[in-house]
Amino acid sequence: MNKTDLYQFTIIVPVYNEEDNISSLETVLSNFLPVSLYKTCVLFVNDGSTDRSLQNIEDVCSRHEAFFYISLKKNGGLSTAIKAGIDKTSSVYVGYMDADLQTTPEDFNLLLADIAHYELVMGIRANRRDHFFKKIQSKIANSFRRAMTRDGVQDTGCPLKVMHTDYAKRIQFFTGMHRFLPALILLQEGRIKQVPVRHFPRTAGKSKYHLWNRLVSPFMDCFAYRWMKKRYINYRIADTNLFE
Repeated sequence: MNKTDLYQFTIIVPVYNEEDNISSLETVLSNFLPVSLYKTCVLFVNDGSTDRSLQNIEDVCSRHEAFFYISLKKNGGLSTAIKAGIDKTSSVYVGYMDADLQTTPEDFNLLLADIAHYELVMGIRANRRDHFFKKIQSKIANSFRRAMTRDGVQDTGCPLKVMHTDYAKRIQFFTGMHRFLPALILLQEGRIKQVPVRHFPRTAGKSKYHLWNRLVSPFMDCFAYRWMKKRYINYRIADTNLFE
């Protein structure tokens, strides 16, 4: 039995070399679980960390029955870690947050309040606590992506998202496609809602993003999405006698 079957909502936390944040993650996540709108568990995805992240995650999971982990053999990037977590999730709803604690799991309740009526509910980072150059990069990338995808999403980089797991499992992932989750849900004729959430400065660890993977690579991924959109297969069965 997949242990996430016992829960309604699974929070995926991709982790790559975040040893200094694991203790804080344990605190904020364990505080959130009792007040979550749905019965919730946590699934850490260790993305081939080379520091003590995995050992710290194992220690955390040994102390909490609703904390689980999977560990990837090598680093595959954020999209790979999210896909691995989704693939191993069996709860009705699945979401994720970054391990850098620039968002708080407390705000998942803002998203969960509407998840029964939308296939994806996602955050918009209000009053972003990033340096000026990072905010400019994100603004340019978001504007270009919106023009290419026409998904109407203001802040696709916000790491607080909640989805219906069956929709999430049908998403065609490849490297960089975590930025296109809203557009990929729309391809399935899913409904999307955006909700303002809080944002905080990073206080531990180092950012894994730079000019290439924040700005240049997403530009190229937009063309990959446009290619896939034209060829996307989407069907719904109207009737069948296959089942008794």
